[in-house]
Amino acid sequence: MLVAEALASLRDRLAVAGVPSPDADAELLLGSLLGLSRGELVVHAQLGKHLSATVSADLEPLVQRREAREPLQHIVGRAPFMNFEVEVGPGVFIPRPETESLAERAIALAQSIGVDDRGLSIVDVCSGSGVLAISLARAVPWASVVALDVSPEAIPYLQRNVSRLAPSVAVECVSVTDFAKTQAQSSLDMIVANPPYIPDSEMPNDPEVFAHDPHLALFGGADGLDVVREIVALARHALRPGGALMMEHSNIQGAAVAELLSTDGFRTIHTEQDLLGRDRFTHAIAP
Repeated sequence: MLVAEALASLRDRLAVAGVPSPDADAELLLGSLLGLSRGELVVHAQLGKHLSATVSADLEPLVQRREAREPLQHIVGRAPFMNFEVEVGPGVFIPRPETESLAERAIALAQSIGVDDRGLSIVDVCSGSGVLAISLARAVPWASVVALDVSPEAIPYLQRNVSRLAPSVAVECVSVTDFAKTQAQSSLDMIVANPPYIPDSEMPNDPEVFAHDPHLALFGGADGLDVVREIVALARHALRPGGALMMEHSNIQGAAVAELLSTDGFRTIHTEQDLLGRDRFTHAIAP
């Protein structure tokens, strides 16, 4: 079979299955199997290259998994973020492109913070695959970065990702509340977090999310803000005066998160937008 014919067939099958981006997913599936980028795959298609019978046979079960709406990232075993890729799979939250806005803002702020003899201390809470911790450690190599997650399923991915991409990052498997007990007052310069924030009564629309993303990383109690409250309490205790908290939330939770922060004494509270212009994370300064 020609590469071009295989791609056309894949696109049609994925579109019928309701996959939101059948063209991209077809190229990424086949490219992953062949070890080619999307651009290289397109060139192969244009040059009239053929697929071997072995590749065609290996491709079929992958396509069936995507037709069943298993996340593409689980099938290929990785997910892109910023200028790198992390390993992902069952048990770890798949990083979203909108979180890149939080990463970029956190990097810019961390790079602007003056460093004294104590150094610069950053904690990534609910780290998951580790994309925020990795982004910060790579862009701000003079910072001491710790990545926290409570999930024993996510920790192996987190450890492998930081080992390969940012080996200076320390990994701890601990809850937000238990971590707070170990921190001296005013000991941190920055906390970043992408916590679970979906209310327990809501169900995500996409089968890739509700059937495959770990519920521990999605649901945050009756109003979705249980873990957010724990992070605010950690920040109130452990951030130094003038330290920064940056926390992702849904596009309709900005006001609620800002109220929590204001009630706890934080200042310069500002809700910022993601790449699509939706409210996505809130930034605040510790008193």
